[in-house]
Amino acid sequence: MATETVPAAVEPEAPKTGPQETPVIVRELRWEAAGVVSVLLARPDGGRLPAWQPGAHIDLLLPTGIVRQYSLCGSPSDPFAYRVAVRRDAASRGGSEYVHAFLRPGQPLRIRGPRNHFRFEPADSYLFVAGGIGITPILPMARQAAAWGASWQLVYAGRTAASMAFRDTLGALAPHQDAVRVYPGDEGGRMPLEALLGQARPGTAVYACGPGPLLDAVSDGAAHLPRGTVHVERFRPRAGEGTRQDAAVEVVCARSGRTVNVAAERSVLDALSDAGLPVAGSCRQGVCGTCETRVLEGVPDHRDGILSEEEREKGDRMYLCVSRARTPRLVLDV
Repeated sequence: MATETVPAAVEPEAPKTGPQETPVIVRELRWEAAGVVSVLLARPDGGRLPAWQPGAHIDLLLPTGIVRQYSLCGSPSDPFAYRVAVRRDAASRGGSEYVHAFLRPGQPLRIRGPRNHFRFEPADSYLFVAGGIGITPILPMARQAAAWGASWQLVYAGRTAASMAFRDTLGALAPHQDAVRVYPGDEGGRMPLEALLGQARPGTAVYACGPGPLLDAVSDGAAHLPRGTVHVERFRPRAGEGTRQDAAVEVVCARSGRTVNVAAERSVLDALSDAGLPVAGSCRQGVCGTCETRVLEGVPDHRDGILSEEEREKGDRMYLCVSRARTPRLVLDV
């Protein structure tokens, strides 16, 4: 999850080292495309890192105090190294700029995770859709599909051919010539999404990551497919989220035995922290999943970019940094 593009109202500070964090060192920096470098991370003692599956991401805690989320784009079969890729953002608030300008091999860092809200599940066949740096979570999915011997196709769009990372890697994975198609904008490439989704046969799972307009086009083009067919990961929450009128809400913290009144202008995450009931948080935009919390009673007002429509309807969890309530009272597992 290439979240150096996710805007935040406030730069989150890295918390003090705790058991949830893993010390790592930078083993390698590698140029992947114009404006894109990959970073290979390993434990200083050479030990194993936590296992992960395609779609997972980690929090990268930079020495400046900035925390950013990046999709793991290496191989889950390597237990000793994580690889992430970072696009240099001209509007960077410090994350991607630090990685490109200051990060060097041998430098110690800390990470949290991995976490996975973009889980890759077995299916009869796959259509992968990637836009720009959105290729990062898709790459290990394609690698896994190839290892399974599954039928798959990947379409990949970018602003320029030179900026599209991992093209050679994808070509080597492709089971046939048409399995990977690239659409560079500077070469007149335009992804034929409507046709591709219209041709998707029953049992095909669609996985997509990239800019919001691309993901909206995927969702619109797949409206005729069965629910649960399309899986997306967003850089930002859906357009239009958070535009509803906020109201105060009473939050009952079941495990703590505390009740906190959350004012309309405060996030639930901040209000609980102010009351001495901190919940881990990072992106503050509802895209990283750090602040996921179980809902025991009440109806959440979901404003995140993570949950599917089916998951929203269940109402059994929410992301406290952006989501609120449709009922005057929520009971949370806090």
